[in-house]
Amino acid sequence: MKPLRSYKIPFLLFTLLLVFCFLINISLGSVHIPFKQIITVLFNGETEKQAWDYIILNYRLPKAFTAILTGSGLAVSGLLMQTLFRNPLAGPFVLGISSGASLGVALLIMGASTLGITIFLSNISFAIAATAGSFLVLLAVISVSLKVRDTMAILIIGLMFGSITAAVVSVLSYFSSAEKLQQYIFWSFGSLGNLSWNELLLLFLLVCCGIAMSIFSLKSLNSLLLGENYARSLGTDIRKSRLIIICTTSILAGGITAFAGPIAFVGLAVPHLTRQVFNTTNHKILLPAVMLYGAVLMLICDTIAQWPASEFTLPINAITSIVGAPVVIWLLVRKRKMIF
Repeated sequence: MKPLRSYKIPFLLFTLLLVFCFLINISLGSVHIPFKQIITVLFNGETEKQAWDYIILNYRLPKAFTAILTGSGLAVSGLLMQTLFRNPLAGPFVLGISSGASLGVALLIMGASTLGITIFLSNISFAIAATAGSFLVLLAVISVSLKVRDTMAILIIGLMFGSITAAVVSVLSYFSSAEKLQQYIFWSFGSLGNLSWNELLLLFLLVCCGIAMSIFSLKSLNSLLLGENYARSLGTDIRKSRLIIICTTSILAGGITAFAGPIAFVGLAVPHLTRQVFNTTNHKILLPAVMLYGAVLMLICDTIAQWPASEFTLPINAITSIVGAPVVIWLLVRKRKMIF
């Protein structure tokens, strides 16, 4: 195992890349703002036009910070799931938590209208509905994890929960009006640009809570890589570690889905991309590395989704897969093997 100091250069390069992608992200958009004016706003100055201040402070900066939090949080939750299940295809969606969040929003948008109930829809109501949905699925998964010893059985049960919630959403879609169905589909595209500063603060607290819990699990994560029997022989409490990891993933994936919608690919692919670059399975290195990698990737995807110099914004959910999947394929073909 390499000493920690040997990773200083990759971390420094990724940090510089993160700063560069952040500046590019906030400098591009449908309204052209000179880069010098953007720097002026960042250092608490005033630009030549008041509209530029408003665009940067109330739209571009919250969106860029949302991209960083979303990318970091989903990447960490994917790393935790892949280590817990020792399965390279595991991700935040496998436990059905993200599907539960989608079900909560589907019930709010389509279920209420089907029953003839009028509900005021806003970002906060979407977040509450998504949180409630993911929390209910979380309770079911935790109940199962306390009774089932086999980790793979929990993985399959989580996938079944996801299938059930997807089926309920399909039934709701069949009976809902075209307008409500369109509203739900737009939410499912994912969006980073609808959060206010107060909502961003809530998302920040959720992501920080999840990352703090994952730091607490570093030792057990490294031991789980060797198998549950070996981890148990090292003194790891498997049931307690499994419960903490599932709760951590739920907080990260559920909270992010609640505020930004379901965003695929990042949680599954970023841990693999990070292992290819850092060439390690040590979670003391992987955890900060996937956070940086996830943030950079999400900023790049959001920059592409903005379609520079255009008034249109492409679905972030589609961009993450279109941009990321070929990169994963190229890296795996180049390395000829998967590091896990």
